[in-house]
Amino acid sequence: MNRWHLQQQLKDFLIEDIGHQDVTSEVCLTGNEQGVGRFIAKESGVFCGEHVLTELATLLAVEHDLLVKDGQTIERGQVLAHWSGQLKSILTGERVALNLIQRTSGIATLTHQAVRQAAGQIRISDTRKTTPGLRMLEKHAVRVGGGFNHRGRLDDAVMIKDNHITVAGSITAAVERAKQQIGHTTPIEVEVETGEEVKEAVAAGVDIIMLDNRSPDEIKTFRKWIPKQITVELSGGITLDTLPAYCDTGADYISLGALTHSAPALDISMKIIGGKKDEG
Repeated sequence: MNRWHLQQQLKDFLIEDIGHQDVTSEVCLTGNEQGVGRFIAKESGVFCGEHVLTELATLLAVEHDLLVKDGQTIERGQVLAHWSGQLKSILTGERVALNLIQRTSGIATLTHQAVRQAAGQIRISDTRKTTPGLRMLEKHAVRVGGGFNHRGRLDDAVMIKDNHITVAGSITAAVERAKQQIGHTTPIEVEVETGEEVKEAVAAGVDIIMLDNRSPDEIKTFRKWIPKQITVELSGGITLDTLPAYCDTGADYISLGALTHSAPALDISMKIIGGKKDEG
């Protein structure tokens, strides 16, 4: 997690939410009230948000006390963290904090469920189907849940998909053009759907083959044609319910866009306690 990047993002999120001022806190509080904001899990899952809570507390000039760490399983009713200090500052930062840790904990929880379904037979990976502006946090949440990150940005790897193949004319032509221009440290991945495309990608000497929207039986057949040194990734139409059927196909990774674009938020709330920090 890039701390400086995170701090800048959190500053922007606070500016977006506060506007000119937190009118409610300005008119309802004197500004001298001291107390504690207690973060409480309202459902069970996997927690992800320690960096967010720590850095936000610093920006808001309040003290923080984290009671759980990223990746820890949490239960409904569990106290996750405390913010203590000026209540006006705590209330001003409450929504930004909750929005983010509910989002990241939801992704970590869904990823953990997928990893459990895979039962160690295949690696679970995310995609670039992330929320604009939140990719760093969302991909961190996938790692916290036990998954792996696919490329983070377009400059990480060459990933030749159907539209690139259409424009280039063929898999062979697209791969040849890529190899003429990239360095040896940049991998080349090609998305394929048919047996002929698999054979063409193998002949072109790619590093990774993505089998898109193929059945488990098709994948087992295609895998026999792919040398072991080529990584095999599966994608398209795979859900938590159908995932186990793909685990023994011989593939190396399953990439699931749903980990980030469809993960439900994990319900977390804040309860204000006046006076000194409640140790209960």
